[in-house]
Amino acid sequence: MTGAHQFHPTILREYDVRGIFGDTLSIDDARALGRALGTAVVRNGGSSICVGYDGRISSPALEAALVDSLVACGLKVYRVGRGPTPMLYFSVYHLDADGGIMVTGSHNPPDYNGFKMMLGKKAVYGDQIQALGKTAAAGDYVDGTGSAETADIADAYVDRLLQDYHGGRELTVVWDAGNGAAGDVLQALAAKLPGRHVLLNETIDGTFPAHHPDPTVEANLVQLQDTVRGMGADLGIGFDGDGDRIGVVDGQGRVIWGDQLIALMARDVLDANPGATIIADVKASQVLFDEIGRLGGNPVMYKTGHSLIKSKMAEMKSPLAGEMSGHIFFADKFYGFDDALYVAVRFLSQVAAGEASVDSLRDSLPAVVNTPELRFDCDETRKFEVVEEVRARLAANGADVNDIDGVRVNGPDGWWLLRASNTQAVLVARCEAGDEAGLGRLKQQLADQIRQSGLTMPADL
Repeated sequence: MTGAHQFHPTILREYDVRGIFGDTLSIDDARALGRALGTAVVRNGGSSICVGYDGRISSPALEAALVDSLVACGLKVYRVGRGPTPMLYFSVYHLDADGGIMVTGSHNPPDYNGFKMMLGKKAVYGDQIQALGKTAAAGDYVDGTGSAETADIADAYVDRLLQDYHGGRELTVVWDAGNGAAGDVLQALAAKLPGRHVLLNETIDGTFPAHHPDPTVEANLVQLQDTVRGMGADLGIGFDGDGDRIGVVDGQGRVIWGDQLIALMARDVLDANPGATIIADVKASQVLFDEIGRLGGNPVMYKTGHSLIKSKMAEMKSPLAGEMSGHIFFADKFYGFDDALYVAVRFLSQVAAGEASVDSLRDSLPAVVNTPELRFDCDETRKFEVVEEVRARLAANGADVNDIDGVRVNGPDGWWLLRASNTQAVLVARCEAGDEAGLGRLKQQLADQIRQSGLTMPADL
């Protein structure tokens, strides 16, 4: 029986639980989290929960500890096995369970691991995660006699992914699973899609021997880009370690960033849902918001964070939402959670149903120049103070500022952003302009504000 338990203070994050296995994260943590989440499910009126795990070396042991604790809460536990995080999300709907928990370190290095959770059909985040910590610290658990059974839902998941494919012409596609948890499902999916499909790093391997499993960093896309160009493929698609974030390159190997991908898919979604609200985070390009407006949609800028976007999406009944980070959410024909495999199928369907190449689709968006996401260290408390200081100075100067999440400052050259990360002791910045000269001026404005708050300039600027 798991008693009172204290989690390492760094692992209860805003959107999930995450730490270094054997250092800040342990099997005991999994046991306590299982008891705490299981207790929340029971007190929420639930009786069943789904559990899945990714391909990391430590994941099977963490999953086993979770299952034992959830059973001890009196729950019926469906063990859906190894696969991508969105397959776990799907299982909660498919089996109509009352919660879900995924063992995953997402796109972090191999020694990390963690947990993403659902209570009912909604993500557990923010104060709810802190509440689980308090439940564990008090040892305030429900007791019961539950059961566990294997639920093989992979085939049903692949069938659901394929359900909304309505493409015409056949495409040549290169896929890079990055040795992540999407590998097995991807093999089954690619075998059933029309066209020619070439798979890279599809074998699940928690050491990630090919490259780091984060497709939003261009250095991790080199193998995919080279293969696409070398064989003259139409496009390439990459996934992160747990399959909830996507990266895409066109036939020339040029990256189609997350916000560009949302802009392209908004065309299809707004055709079917005229005037609909489409949500993106504050880091997304102005090109995306302008494109949504041009298409007759209602663009909404919101806070960064996949759990936050999911909740806002449900509140505003938005059919499509996404983040610069490659988390993209379809409620149009789907469940509203972030599923990179489903996003890939929808994009392929859209491309194959039309005549335009992926290259020309990318070129149809206005060209802008921007910085990558700039991150620089800042004390956990100080990071919020700095943003508030910058906000106050800008307000005093009458600047055009959106402060939904940090400060996003609009001007004649474009925009710049400064926000505090919810998951790390860092400040995050980004600038975007119509040309290099304008970008230089925006970077200077950002640099001036950072200096006024007594911080050292990041080398990237």
